[in-house]
Amino acid sequence: MEIDIIFKIAAIGVAIALLNQILIKAGREDTAMLTTLAGIIIVLFLIVDMISEFFETVKTLFQF
Repeated sequence: MEIDIIFKIAAIGVAIALLNQILIKAGREDTAMLTTLAGIIIVLFLIVDMISEFFETVKTLFQF
């Protein structure tokens, strides 16, 4: 398993959390929520890519 994907997800989480706090302190709660949502979507795309790669590996392993 690749460990760098965990670091990518953690870096995205830290960056989004920092940006979220800055926007909340500036009184832009709506923009803060949108950036949090964007961060979640980015991480989900990374995870979906990993899952599709996993299923391709299983498919070639059992040769369906």
